[in-house]
Amino acid sequence: MQRRNILMGSAGLATAAIGSRAKAAETPTLRGPYIDLTTGKGNMILRARMGGDLDETKVKYGSVSGIVSGVRPNEKVLDMFGFEVVSVARNEKQPDGSYRNYHRESILYTDLATGEILTEYTNPYTEERVRVVDVINDPWNIHIAEYVNAGGPSYGGLNEDAKAAQRKEYVLNWMPAGNGLITAMTTINLYYRNALQPDKWPRESSGPMNQVSECYTHVVSLADAQNEKLTSISSTGTWSRVTPWLPWMLMGQAPGHVLYQSIVRGVKDVGGFKKPVREHMEKYHPHMLEAPPPESWEKPNLSSLEVYAATETPAPVK
Repeated sequence: MQRRNILMGSAGLATAAIGSRAKAAETPTLRGPYIDLTTGKGNMILRARMGGDLDETKVKYGSVSGIVSGVRPNEKVLDMFGFEVVSVARNEKQPDGSYRNYHRESILYTDLATGEILTEYTNPYTEERVRVVDVINDPWNIHIAEYVNAGGPSYGGLNEDAKAAQRKEYVLNWMPAGNGLITAMTTINLYYRNALQPDKWPRESSGPMNQVSECYTHVVSLADAQNEKLTSISSTGTWSRVTPWLPWMLMGQAPGHVLYQSIVRGVKDVGGFKKPVREHMEKYHPHMLEAPPPESWEKPNLSSLEVYAATETPAPVK
């Protein structure tokens, strides 16, 4: 009897050990059980779920809310106005396993006190009343793959660094953020030819070249990231951008620049956008609430400056 109890005890310990190992195998980590976030493939699949849906019949909406500040030498930074980003995207898986993310992006500027969409603005640096120009990036398509171009977007060929840059594996620096969350940060620093050359655009152009930097933080649930049943996952984070004076501010080559700072979030549908934002988009840019069609893939991604150059006319010189 004693021998039998010993054997049963050993069997029980063995069963418990197997169960413990199985449980450990199911615990989400950066390396699994669904995707390995130390590899380009794992980051590719996560990015496709953050910015879209693996279910190609579904679209995903994104919202960014923040503040645009003016930065000039030898004086404190000035918060000028708010901004709202409206984005919509749909994924399409490619034969090589990568994804085409058909994506549209709009930026609206808002009154800091009321949240209403600005169509005119009194520039605090010049005291001039100027017309506010919405940013309509149609499209801003994204190729989500295991490898990315280290030189950044081409901006219709203006960014020479994009031509010569080598590909690098798309692996973000994910790290624990507490409460089951993980976070990563990405930066991009660009210096490229300005679409608004000062000889033609003396009041809109900051000079022959653009100096632009962007920084993103991404925050997701590790359990969601490793849940294979979730074809799309919620994410949040921040986005900041350092860029020349906005062309419609008519600052020319005056010293200084603007700083965007914001919080990123997803919304379930169009009804998730703030009311003034939704109403403005429905009235002026209704097509920007739908993902672009597949034929848009052949169009170049243009930044707001290239779009401005193509759609606006130079302001009269004072």
